Amino acid sequence: MTGRDPGPHAGDDPHGDEPLVTAGASLDDAAAALVLVHGRGATARSVVDLGERLAGDREVAILAPAAAGNTWYPNSFLAPVADNEPGRSSGLRAVGAAADRAVDAGIARDRVLVGGFSQGACLASEFVARNPTRYGGLAVFSGGLIGETVAVDGYLAAGDDPLAGTPTFVGCSDVDPHIPEERVHETTDVLEALGADVDERIYEGMGHGINDDEVAAVSELVASLA
Repeated sequence: MTGRDPGPHAGDDPHGDEPLVTAGASLDDAAAALVLVHGRGATARSVVDLGERLAGDREVAILAPAAAGNTWYPNSFLAPVADNEPGRSSGLRAVGAAADRAVDAGIARDRVLVGGFSQGACLASEFVARNPTRYGGLAVFSGGLIGETVAVDGYLAAGDDPLAGTPTFVGCSDVDPHIPEERVHETTDVLEALGADVDERIYEGMGHGINDDEVAAVSELVASLA
């Protein structure tokens, strides 16, 4: 038999063997943690660069899970959920494992901010909505909840206020080629129904990216944690 053994995660957990990239303050010394998720075709290292901008000189740990092949799931986040499995579920587990790593090190979950850009923003928002509790924050840069349709009643804890005021930033262009503005609003509606305190900002003509206003807004959120 020739070739590399794909390992136990190659089938149902394609991202399970990928490394967790860390930067910033050590978990032992950090006052807060950022769990940041990279976009399609990007790397964990690239989203760490964003994390370092958000953290500034504060004692904040940065944890960035990595996707196999630099892609969390194969199709548009607007496709039926089944069309993006097992990557979607494997990615959600990777985000959860990163958050748990911070909590296990002694950082309270309400000092852990989860965020991401593009495909990573979709995964970050989906993780928080599917695993609602009081987080330090959620930052959704050009993304939204995953699935062909999104409705509040599809999130089982809706109405119970489980996010308990989690401060949430949702930013996107009105002409993003990948993220329809309607899905941004739907995402905000679900997160608010789950009890998040959402700051949604739509930027005219921006395209697909992150601007200085978004960085400043989320940096302020991070400052409140550390």
